Amino acid sequence: MWKKLLPLLVLSSIIVHAQYHKDLIKGPFKNAHQVTEKCLECHAEVAPAIMKTSHWKWLGDSTKDANGHMYAVGKKTMFNDFCISINSNQPRCTSCHIGYGWKDNSFDFNDPKNIDCLVCHDQTGTYKKKPTAAGYPDPSVDLVKVAQSVDLPTRRNCGVCHFNGGGGSGVKHGDLDNSMYNPSRDLDVHMGGLDFTCTECHKTKDHLIMGASHSSMATNTHHISCLDCHDEDVHSEAILNKHIKTVACETCHIPEFARGEPTKMWWDWSKAGKNLKGKIDKYGKETFNKKKGEFVWEKNVIPEYYWYDGKADYYEAGQKFDPSKPLQLNKLEGSITDKKSKIYPFKVMRGKQIYDSKYDYLIYPHLFGKDGFWKTYDWNKAAEIGMKAAGLPYSGSYGFVQTEMYWPINHQVAPKEKALRCIDCHGIHGKKRLDWKKLGYKGDPLKLGGRFTNKLVK
Repeated sequence: MWKKLLPLLVLSSIIVHAQYHKDLIKGPFKNAHQVTEKCLECHAEVAPAIMKTSHWKWLGDSTKDANGHMYAVGKKTMFNDFCISINSNQPRCTSCHIGYGWKDNSFDFNDPKNIDCLVCHDQTGTYKKKPTAAGYPDPSVDLVKVAQSVDLPTRRNCGVCHFNGGGGSGVKHGDLDNSMYNPSRDLDVHMGGLDFTCTECHKTKDHLIMGASHSSMATNTHHISCLDCHDEDVHSEAILNKHIKTVACETCHIPEFARGEPTKMWWDWSKAGKNLKGKIDKYGKETFNKKKGEFVWEKNVIPEYYWYDGKADYYEAGQKFDPSKPLQLNKLEGSITDKKSKIYPFKVMRGKQIYDSKYDYLIYPHLFGKDGFWKTYDWNKAAEIGMKAAGLPYSGSYGFVQTEMYWPINHQVAPKEKALRCIDCHGIHGKKRLDWKKLGYKGDPLKLGGRFTNKLVK
């Protein structure tokens, strides 16, 4: 009986909750800050909690690098090989920040009025931020209507930023794009088959959301795992359960990523500013843009597989490197000899980005704004402004270096009947997917007649 009544009780609770805010919040509001002040009249404890999170700071916990130096990783400071960095580009990049007014380094992270409650809690589907306004909402938004609608976050609240990272659907994440708003069961068994919201897996306490991508990878903290919900002995076949000690669940259960929409796999900034003729690829995506350079998009991509223990070492500003070799922006930690490591699937984003050819470190280019590269097409000027804002010297000489960045594949879990089979990794067919020797094995463990254990190449 209770099972039959539960959906009605939940629906009743939602209706009462929505009506409560409608009765309580009247407006009008002169600006978005006044909405936040209204929210905090009843939810005062939320502000100090939010201001401790990586969603607010765009920085994770502090950690030690290989030299014992303490540093923190997050969008605020890190380099990527998409739009490179928010440094000196804040008004454009912070349109996805959960705050208002982060237009430069003077932003006050300690002022609770700067928190944007609506972007995560709007239920009208009408709330949107102006792309170039440092996180402020579009002037067309009815602040009263949105504030009256607030409730627990839905996929839309999360997806508006996370499905469109890097400037568009599927650009950054190979397993997150706009097809995930309403996916089929074949595309994602959790969001499609079971109608999960993001917070079903990304558990949240005091507004700290578990599974925070790069800030989690930098410190090996706040991770979530399939085994948080599933038992290690979930399979009926014992041999499959033994794999769990060395193989991540995602490796077998996400055979390909970018199955709904294509994802960007290559971004060459060295071509930006040139008058080249681009074309539209078979997915309907542009392969060249004068502002951003040359791209390659792919769909139904087989992941690359690496040993991974949950941590990665991130490139730090001012860190010198050898430009004759590809620069790993986040070097994965883990190995075949480490019992904490497992074989995980990754999207490896590759491209070329600007660096100081005298000092041999990456450059923060100033892209957005009146004097930005997207207006002037002057790399030298963009480098000069960006590095000044970052407090790093610029030699006046620049070049372009190939970079690589590793993005874990955790979403778009296929139905169990479409998971990888033994022959997809072992035997003749397995050569198309796994490079056993690259992973540290003598060869295919099955072919060698051994159990799936860590066997080193000698």
